[in-house]
Amino acid sequence: MRPIRWLLVLCLIAAAAAGAWWWLQRPLAVETVAVRRGSAAEVVYATGVVEPARWAKVQPVVRGRIVDLCRKCEGETVRLGEQIGRLDDGVARASLKELQAREAFAKGELDRTVELLARRVVSQQAYDRAVSELSQIEAAIAAQTARLDDYVLRAPMDGTILRRDGEIGEVADTATVLFWIGMPRPLEVLAEVNEEDIPRIEAGQEVLLRSDAFPDRRLEGSVSRITPKGDPVAKTYRVRIQLPDDTPLMIGMTVDINVVIRRKAGTLILPRTALDGDRLWRIGADGRAVAIRPQIGIRSAAEVEILSDLAEGDRVIAPVPAGFESGRPVRAVPVPGAAGGGTASPGAAKGAAP
Repeated sequence: MRPIRWLLVLCLIAAAAAGAWWWLQRPLAVETVAVRRGSAAEVVYATGVVEPARWAKVQPVVRGRIVDLCRKCEGETVRLGEQIGRLDDGVARASLKELQAREAFAKGELDRTVELLARRVVSQQAYDRAVSELSQIEAAIAAQTARLDDYVLRAPMDGTILRRDGEIGEVADTATVLFWIGMPRPLEVLAEVNEEDIPRIEAGQEVLLRSDAFPDRRLEGSVSRITPKGDPVAKTYRVRIQLPDDTPLMIGMTVDINVVIRRKAGTLILPRTALDGDRLWRIGADGRAVAIRPQIGIRSAAEVEILSDLAEGDRVIAPVPAGFESGRPVRAVPVPGAAGGGTASPGAAKGAAP
């Protein structure tokens, strides 16, 4: 019985090996894409916020309770120095009245001192002291009178009230922004660019933008200026992007920006999904996968530029299956529209381009 049992075991092992061999030799269905010609762009990616080119915040100079704010004034035009709100100045005015009362008393004391000095009843020192006391009170009155203006909120520039915050009765601190005032046009994007990318940014470079509010619109701008000093904590530099006057973007919107560093037209490009590390996979004449390592040029989030080893129309496997190995039998599955066409979308390793 034992020889028969061993024979059965050997038969099972042989069957399993044959099944594994058949499984490994079975052609794997893969999709392929064709190398095509298009435009490749190298970009630097960042995010930014749309702001007016000229604007200012209005914050209280002193802490106080809001007693007056302009109503329905958002979108209205204001002039430099125009009153747009007021804080409770009751305590400050009470202090001013107290000083004015002390002033009246000091003036009376000075008049009496002058009369007594004329009759030589008091000394010159007493007269000088009375004059000094009156001068001090008058200076305090002038300071307190000027301080009353701190309770009045005024427009810091000619412009439009872009936003109003706060309500009457609230206590506003000096860090509270109650108004944003600026010019609705021109607009710009304030972006924070990583310090490793900033050496490649220059004024005048083309910028492509993407906004969730306008997903199907092509939005453009240009680099206007770069802040010379960066943020050592965030390791970023502030870059301002000038927008055209007809931009649909609105103040406060967030956008993705792609600063175009260089463009190449009529170059060979492939989807980035065709890359397997530094390799591409072709289907050989024997139906097996063959790895090639072409020279890669511009890389974007969606596509890569091919500089060697492939020609227009050559097909490669994309996407590359996980754990793919050289020599694996494969079978190409037709994918309608896989060859694609048109212009390559610029992107960057840190984000997709619009």
